[in-house]
Amino acid sequence: MVRAFVAEAATTGVDIFRIFDALNDIEQMRPAIDAVIEVGAVAEGTLCYTGDLVDPAERIYTLDYYLRLAEQLVTAGAHVLAIKDMAGLLRPAAARILVAALRDNFDAPVHVHTHDTAGGQLATLLAASEAGADAVDAASAPLSGGTSQPNLSALVAATDHTARTTGISLGALSAMEPYWEAVRDLYAPFEAGLRAPTGAVYRHEIPGGQLTNLRQQAIALGLGAKWSQVQECYALANDLLGKPIKVTPTSKVVGDLALFIAGGDIDVAALRERPERYDLPASVLGYLAGELGTPPAGFAEPFRERALAGRQPSAPVTELSAQDAAALNGPGRRETLSRLLFPGPWNDYTAAVAAYGSSATIPTEEFFYGLTPGQPVTITVEPGVEVIVELNDVGEPDDAGMRTLYLRVNGQPRPVSVRDTSIAAVSKAARRADPGDPAQIPAGLPGLVTYAVAVGDRVRKGDRLATIEAMKMEAGVTSPHAGNVTELVHSSGVSVEVGDLLLIVAPDPASD
Repeated sequence: MVRAFVAEAATTGVDIFRIFDALNDIEQMRPAIDAVIEVGAVAEGTLCYTGDLVDPAERIYTLDYYLRLAEQLVTAGAHVLAIKDMAGLLRPAAARILVAALRDNFDAPVHVHTHDTAGGQLATLLAASEAGADAVDAASAPLSGGTSQPNLSALVAATDHTARTTGISLGALSAMEPYWEAVRDLYAPFEAGLRAPTGAVYRHEIPGGQLTNLRQQAIALGLGAKWSQVQECYALANDLLGKPIKVTPTSKVVGDLALFIAGGDIDVAALRERPERYDLPASVLGYLAGELGTPPAGFAEPFRERALAGRQPSAPVTELSAQDAAALNGPGRRETLSRLLFPGPWNDYTAAVAAYGSSATIPTEEFFYGLTPGQPVTITVEPGVEVIVELNDVGEPDDAGMRTLYLRVNGQPRPVSVRDTSIAAVSKAARRADPGDPAQIPAGLPGLVTYAVAVGDRVRKGDRLATIEAMKMEAGVTSPHAGNVTELVHSSGVSVEVGDLLLIVAPDPASD
């Protein structure tokens, strides 16, 4: 899989591959490094940075730790050493020390990547440059700052007329700004809502690339108004898990636990002492079971041992079929990779294409925000084939919430019926679980429920009863006692909220 992915990317035109592992495990990176070398591309071996190496109290992520990792990367064949500072924790003094040490000990070029969440990372890039960094990442001014990278124009201006001048024209950068400003306006709904720099990142350590998604997850789970609490819960979850390196997928593990704590108003002290009493998210249990590897300082004990007591989480292992193996070396390699690596999104994509055709050539503004009455839009279906679409009018909704859109397609009238999702459906109030009745099993977080049992099933204490999934987070619902399933309140696929009654398991006193 890794070799096929690298080969496809290289064929497409990628010539530099930044290779990292969420736990800085060189053995996990080695197959990718070998694959990149095999296709003749540049392998950028990555040191995922966390902590603060200039802090005398730092015991895990020290300068010696990063130098040992760099040595392993160079020995494995990496052409470039990258410092990947996911959360913007790399301070100027630390950057100066780390970059200088890498240049003193290795011949490989050094590339620095950071996020400007706290607002001070321009200073970090300048310190890295002065210490000998060969490349740094920055962003066009309208797309810079916050969870993005530092301002490229500011970096160019800061180094002009010095020994580290970039040679990039400030005028040329400024000329591109109106274009990127317009692009950012189109994608505004996907912004993280971070209106100004925040020093809180030094406390919670949320990676810049995760902050946007985590906020959207919190909003979807009804925690938008508790965003400050979610951030604090992230810091508490990070501590519970032993302060692991946080980058995909370990950052998701910490984020899932944070949302679990915030969404259920969990007492963290009680969770720390008795984690086995909670239906922890599947990603958290998988991490504690070693599915992602072993963190540099080991797992947080006895939290890990207690959390896994009586549970046997295991990642499903799917063997590559002979047919897929052959396809990875054939003309359908890209489609096969997409299907195997991202089965859910791939199925959604293929279903959408089958139902509506490709939307790839629809202009971004119309794709995101819809048509404006009276304003025709030209869509290029394929080279030489264009379709002109104009919305003339929108009909009133019927009892089912359907509206008729009166369109003109290449001048011809074409009415289309669509459901207006902004019209709220009337639904009955959900049944709530009675906390005083142990037979009533509640939802521990909001999301879509999928039952693993049926009415009449006999279950043991700790058996999985259902799964709740929401915004890429999944958590199992287990039975607190042995007994018989007497009622399923919903059908699988129904959306539930925290505290909603899921099912009833009548206790069996003889088994307990």
